[in-house]
Amino acid sequence: MRLIFATQNQNKSKEINSLVGEPFEVLSLSDIKCNDDIEETGLTLKENATIKARHIYLTYHYNCFADDTGLIVEALNGEPGVHSARYAGEQKNDNENIALLLKNMADKPNRKARFETVICLMLDGIAYYFTGVLDGKIINEPLGDKGFGYDPIFMPDGYDITLAQMTLVQKNRISHRAKAFEELARFLKQLNS
Repeated sequence: MRLIFATQNQNKSKEINSLVGEPFEVLSLSDIKCNDDIEETGLTLKENATIKARHIYLTYHYNCFADDTGLIVEALNGEPGVHSARYAGEQKNDNENIALLLKNMADKPNRKARFETVICLMLDGIAYYFTGVLDGKIINEPLGDKGFGYDPIFMPDGYDITLAQMTLVQKNRISHRAKAFEELARFLKQLNS
């Protein structure tokens, strides 16, 4: 069965292909010549994932899935949340997002935060959801040069290094995104058994 992953990133498609295996073939948006700018107007990660998946399903008539990820900081009432990528503005600049978050956290003793990924799978018009969460805390200054986004200031519970100090293998073992995709892969394998 062919599934479209609502991403332009072919590496992400390859990664999920290796997780789900036969008889599923995962393609990216570029594989179906989709360059649509899908506006993420949802108020939650689940709504944004649904908007993207539903658009691909209704427009291109493929079974598909989409994900949305956010950093939820307890002391900031869940910010940046659905606005994580654009926290400091439409330019989606990781360094500016981190600087703004650290500024907003300057006087906050509570450093608890979590990364959350929600996947919406549209299969024959029915939506299924899968979630992955990684709990941790926001540290006072960026550490590490691997990863992307807020990785340099996020230290997972039980670790004394940030996500940006971990190898990709270490990060993928514990990450919110990996957990959500593993749930999706399990569901697809059960469909096939």
